[in-house]
This record gives sequence, structure tokens and C-alpha cells, in this order.
Amino acid sequence: MTLSDFFDPDGIAVIGASKTPGKLGNDAMTNIESYDGTVYPVNPSSSGTVYGYEFVDSVHDTDADLALCCVPGPVLPEIIEECGEAGIEAAVIFAGGFAEVDEEGEQLEATITETADEYDITLLGPNTAGYILPHLDLYGSFVPRINEVETGNVGILAQSGGVGVTASFQLEREGYGVSAMFGLGNRANTGFAELIPALDEDPNTDAIALHIEGTEDIDGFLEACKAAETPIVALKVGNAAVGEFVQSHTAAPTQDTARYEDELVGHGVTMVSSLTELIDASRALADTPVPDGQNVGVVTAQAGPGIIVADALKGAGINFPDLSEETQETVDDLLQGITYTENPVDTGRPMPEFGAVVEAVARDENVDIVLVYEIYEDSLGYPVDELERLTDEVDKPVLFTIAGPNEALADEREAMEEIGVPTFQSPGRGANAVRAIVGSSLNGSEPEKRAVETPI
Repeated sequence: MTLSDFFDPDGIAVIGASKTPGKLGNDAMTNIESYDGTVYPVNPSSSGTVYGYEFVDSVHDTDADLALCCVPGPVLPEIIEECGEAGIEAAVIFAGGFAEVDEEGEQLEATITETADEYDITLLGPNTAGYILPHLDLYGSFVPRINEVETGNVGILAQSGGVGVTASFQLEREGYGVSAMFGLGNRANTGFAELIPALDEDPNTDAIALHIEGTEDIDGFLEACKAAETPIVALKVGNAAVGEFVQSHTAAPTQDTARYEDELVGHGVTMVSSLTELIDASRALADTPVPDGQNVGVVTAQAGPGIIVADALKGAGINFPDLSEETQETVDDLLQGITYTENPVDTGRPMPEFGAVVEAVARDENVDIVLVYEIYEDSLGYPVDELERLTDEVDKPVLFTIAGPNEALADEREAMEEIGVPTFQSPGRGANAVRAIVGSSLNGSEPEKRAVETPI
């Protein structure tokens, strides 16, 4: 089996395509029509066209290598058999009602999988929301308006399609996007062990975000994570207390988070405890250089948010080094002793010299990672020029936590993102991103296990 037909299909058959708005087969056609390739709506009960594509009666009437199956579970054994006979090598099965439901569904899933294996068909699902590759305008999903998610550099691999979709839309709302999103569902013959290496090799993916409920192939999963060169952030959910609920969702086995932490933490995988943290950590790792160490310098224009940051990072065992004598003199001269000038540095409020303070701390040889907080003021803006100079000359992660009216700061936030300074919308989110960078840089050593989620 191969995954290439998911990433580069020559033709796509939408089996069960429909003209009727609101039907799954119509929603799938709405999303897939943007793809720059041949699309075949397959439905023997329909005629004419849908979104400009002419209906065909059978997959035998297509030259497709990928099928989107928008049909109920009971007819899928026959459909997968026809796909195999027609030379289709990959299929997405949206329908549920399989191993996650009962023994009859489990047997139905086994039958479909056996047929797929016989014809060497790679299956995504069943019980999935599908997948998207925005840079190809390929939206193989029935989720309404998922085709509005734009291209980013974080690849999402979610056991729950709903979680993958939620994360994709959140990244879109916040101005980013995804390189890929795959919802695994029941993982009939394609799971983490197969797709992690695929995203690791994907040139559009700079970080991989994993959502895990549980997997029968835990050894293959762990091996794929450890072998990956792309940074990985993982959210494990579904411990024993909710095991029955998890099993009813994606037929996942009950596996406690501790097993994953023990195997993965210290091997380049960062474990997190919330979906927002998964998103922020992945963005931070995708957009910043690998630091030389774990020492963090904090510069804040307001003490209160700075204390939230300091609490969160200190609670995670992260070190705030003393500034060098030269840096301390520079900061003292800029601030004239009116605020707290040690690390974390508090300027008291936004000021014309704020960018110079940030630059001084970032250039300090004792500091490996810099986190900045500043409320936006129209008369000052953000220190984009100083930050651009830093990213050109200093190979360190610099992260910026923003506050203010969205429209007022949008242009400068975007400018910071473009020069490689990730921005975050609360002190806690910025702190979590720094914590992920520190955790990822501890590859080969043993950092502390995850603490409770940082307050906003």
C-alpha cells in the first residue's frame, strides 16, 4: 500500500455524490471542486452535472486513483471491491457504525479491510472527517467550508476528525492555516505509524501536531515518533476514567498518558494538555530556530502579565539566567531604575525604548530564548524593526505576546510573523509556547513531566 494517492491523486471519484445541498455527497463535492484535477461524481441514481462535473454510474467509468466514499456502511464491502477492480489505490471512508459500535460493526470493518488489503487499497477511516492539503486545494472532507482553511506549515494528524477540523479552523481564525490535516478515525489499515513518516517527509510541514486517543500499534507509533526529524507535539486524551467513551468514538484501546510520556518525552516529542496548547506549541516549533540552551529571557511592558509568564515558566522548571553585566548596564541606562530591570525585565509600560530593551536582552549570551509581552499603543506600535534585525543577526527563538484591538495591531502582528517572530494572544499561551521550545530542545535528556495547563 502507498500513501502517494492521498498526496498527489490524478483523479478523484466521489462515490455517492449528490446534487442536494446538505447531503454528505454534496458537501464533499463542494469541497473537492477546488482541486485542480479530474473529479468524477459517481451515483447511478443521478444524471446531469453537479458543480460542472458530469455524473457517472460506476467507478469503472472513471480514471481515478482516489475515492471519497460518501455512502452508508452496509454497502461499503461492495464499493471497496469495485474500487479495487477499477484500479483505485486509496479511499476515504466517511461512514461510521463499525468497530466503535458493536460486534456486527467490527465484523463489517474487518470485511472492508480484508477487501482493501486484497486489492492493495490504502484506507483512511472508516469513521473519519477526511483530510485536507490546502497547498494543493485538495479538501477531501464533507465538513462544510473546510475549504476555507488556508495553507500553513503545521501538519495535523488527529485520531478524531472532529479534533482535526477544530484545530484547523482555529488556526485559520487566528490567521495561520495548516500544511495538512488527516482525521484517522478507526484506522482500518492506515494509522499513525504510516502517516507520521509521510508528514515528516512533507516539505510543507515544519511541525507535526498529534491528537491521540489510543492505538493498537503503539510500538509502531512510538518508533515513527522517535524516527521523525520534524518536531512533534502530542496531545494524549482518553485515559481509563473515560475508556468506554473513547472506545465508542474511534474503537481506540484505553491507554494512559503516562505510557506515552515515559516513551516520548526526551526524544524530541513535546507532550501538552490542551488543544490550544497543541496549536501554539506546534506553531512555535515550526517558526523558530532550535535554541542553544534552555535559558529564557522575559521582557514585559506590564508587570501583571509578566508575572503570569514568570509563574508558568518557573513552575515548569525553566531558568531565568542573570543578565550579563554589559546587558544589565544597558537595561539600567534605558529604564533609569524606575522598574524591575533584572530578568524578567519590566519596563512598566510601552515606551520608545522598548525595542532597545528587547534587543539588549535577546543579544545577551546568557539568554537562549526570548519571550516579550506588550500592550499595543497607537503612538508607539510594536518594535518590528528591532525584531527584524534580531531575527537576521541572532539565531534564537523570539516570541511575542500581543494585547490590544485586533484591527489596530493586525498589520504589525502579521509583519512579526513574516520575519519569524510567532505571536500569541495571552501571557499563558506565550508561556506554553516557550515551554514547548524548551521541551523540544531537551531531546535526549529527561525534562519534567507535564504540569497543569498554564492559566491565561
